[in-house]
Amino acid sequence: MRKSVAAMSDPAAARCTEFMQTTSTTTQTFGAISLVVAAISTGLLAGVFYAYASSVMLALRRVDDRTFVDVMNKINDVIVNPAFMFSFLGSIVFTAVAAALHLRADQRTVLWWILAALALNIVSFLITSAGNIPLNNQLAAATDGTDLAALRQQFEGPWVRLNILRALANTGALGVLAWALRCAGRG
Repeated sequence: MRKSVAAMSDPAAARCTEFMQTTSTTTQTFGAISLVVAAISTGLLAGVFYAYASSVMLALRRVDDRTFVDVMNKINDVIVNPAFMFSFLGSIVFTAVAAALHLRADQRTVLWWILAALALNIVSFLITSAGNIPLNNQLAAATDGTDLAALRQQFEGPWVRLNILRALANTGALGVLAWALRCAGRG
């Protein structure tokens, strides 16, 4: 480590310089860790939504209306668990933390990619919150007297389309985060 002439003659300046270098290294380390965790949580969430699109909803297309409503309600009951919430909320939180830790001028290229991923993760969150969850709530409100065929007709098509959109948003965010990791590795 090179020290300036002022730092060599002034112990307080030397400590300040050392502290700043340590802080910068710590910020870079936490920035890299948060970027990796953002990519992992985003990838896990993209995988959940992809699994729905590529298998779960295709299988449920083959069952009767009562089974469809029952299974979707059971899935919706168990999906809110720590593992899912890590990816659902973590995709946004860790991406935002990664952005905050890449605010330095020398990290701006990486920052723009992280911000693009954050925007895509927020789009997925909004699709889920404003689209899929209200549809899930309508399904959960079904009673014994509900016309299940009509309920399914109102639910299935829109829910599947919204799920595909959020899967694409999270997959795009994962790709952008992968690029951000590549750019950060060059830095």
